[in-house]
Amino acid sequence: MELISKILITIVALEHLYILYMEMFAWETLGKKTFRTIPAELFKSTKSLAANQGLYNGFLSAGLIWSLFIADKAWSGNVAAFFLGCVIVAGIYGALSAARRIFFVQALPAIIALVFVLLR
Repeated sequence: MELISKILITIVALEHLYILYMEMFAWETLGKKTFRTIPAELFKSTKSLAANQGLYNGFLSAGLIWSLFIADKAWSGNVAAFFLGCVIVAGIYGALSAARRIFFVQALPAIIALVFVLLR
C-alpha cells in the first residue's frame, strides 16, 4: 500500500506541475488547445490570471512532493492527505463551476490516491 500511495501521490503532483507549466508559461499555446470553449482572443488578456492559477497548482504539487520526503509515516500521511484534500476540493469546485470533466481529470485521481494514503 505504501508504494502504491507514493506512486499515486507522484502522479497527482506531476499533473499539477503540468498544469502549473500550462497556466504560467504556455497559456496562449497549450491553454488554447486545452480550453477550447474559451474564445481565442481572451487568452492574451487572461494570461496573468492563468499564471496566478498556475502558481496555486504549483503549491499543491510542492505540498504533495514534500509529503514524499517526510520520513515519519504518520506525518507524511497527514501532509499528503491535506494536499490531496485541497486538490479534491479544487477539482469538485472546477467540475461544478467550469466543466464536469475536471472532476475526472483532477479530483478522481486525488480521491484514489487519498484512499490509498488512508489505507497504508
